[in-house]
Amino acid sequence: MGTWTNEELNRIESTAEVAMAPLDDDGSQREPVTIWVVRDGDDVFVRSYRGLDGAWFRAAKVSHEGHLQADGVDKDVTLTEEADPDLNERLDAAYRSKYSRYGAEYVEAIVAEPARATTLKVMPR
Repeated sequence: MGTWTNEELNRIESTAEVAMAPLDDDGSQREPVTIWVVRDGDDVFVRSYRGLDGAWFRAAKVSHEGHLQADGVDKDVTLTEEADPDLNERLDAAYRSKYSRYGAEYVEAIVAEPARATTLKVMPR
């Protein structure tokens, strides 16, 4: 697996939404969905607003691969599950800070269970 460049991290951090297209179990790329993204140090994370019911998340959980597009960043990625409670606290704070302008209803949904249980680390391939 690769690492993000500083420019890629800055672009991803500064954009509100990314297009995520996980691979299906047959290896084909799904249609991209628009999702929120946060950065923690040199790492990038996403969650499913719909929790475990999110179709893109279910596909990502099976394939662990996809494609991300964000503000000029266009990368094939690996998606791994993250369940560290300390990390989730930092990501909750990052989501609240970055997306507060969208209203409490949306932000509180992305920092609550079951969305929290869908935290995926996104790494370039």
